[in-house]
Amino acid sequence: MFLLLISTLGIFALRDTGAQSVTQPDVHVTVSEGARVELRCNYSYSGTPYLFWYVQHPSQGPQLLLKSFSSGDILVKGIKDFEAEFKKHETTFHLKKSAALGSDAAKYFCAVSDTVPGTAGGAEHKPL
Repeated sequence: MFLLLISTLGIFALRDTGAQSVTQPDVHVTVSEGARVELRCNYSYSGTPYLFWYVQHPSQGPQLLLKSFSSGDILVKGIKDFEAEFKKHETTFHLKKSAALGSDAAKYFCAVSDTVPGTAGGAEHKPL
C-alpha cells in the first residue's frame, strides 16, 4: 500500500477596505494511491471572492491548479484531474481528485482575493 502525504497551508490577502482569509483545517492528509482525496478550504469574504488552489512540489515554485471567479455555486476543473467545488453559501472551495497518484505528494495552498493582480501574462499565477 502506497501512502500519499499532502501538506496544506492557507493563504490570505489583506486590503485597506477589509480582510479576506482562508483556513485549511487538515494540516496533513494521508491517502492510499488510487484513493479519492479531498483537501478542505474554508474562506471568509462577504463579496464575490476570487479563489485559487496551488500545488508546490519539493524544490519547485508554486503552480496554479485552478481558480474560480464565480458568484454562484460551481464545479471548477483544473489540471492533473483536480477539481474544486465552490459553494458560496457554505464559504467553501474544497479541492478533490478521484484517484490520487504518488506524484501528487506535495504542499497545496488555497488562496482568496477580491481582485486579480493582472489580466495578462502570469500575474494571477503567483501566490498572494
